[in-house]
Amino acid sequence: MMVLATFIEAIAQILHMVISIYIWVVIISALITWVRPDPYNPIVQILRRLTEPVYEFVRRYIPTVIGGIDLSPIIIILGLQFLDLFAVKLLFSLANAL
Repeated sequence: MMVLATFIEAIAQILHMVISIYIWVVIISALITWVRPDPYNPIVQILRRLTEPVYEFVRRYIPTVIGGIDLSPIIIILGLQFLDLFAVKLLFSLANAL
């Protein structure tokens, strides 16, 4: 059982790390939209490829533009924080119960 508990803890830790990195990607992508980035810049293209599908998913179900400001990055960050607090802590609790 010790091996299974350690495996679950490792999965929880990796999930936490992936969520944290994606939160930073969303933050950087939102900050870049405040300036006029070069659309041919490879970093800008990577950020857009990583964030636009999630932005579009949120925009499809929730009206996110209020007063000309797009709130989809905030909604995504809140959702990721909830997932981090809920799923990762649940996995750690499961590992501790084993």
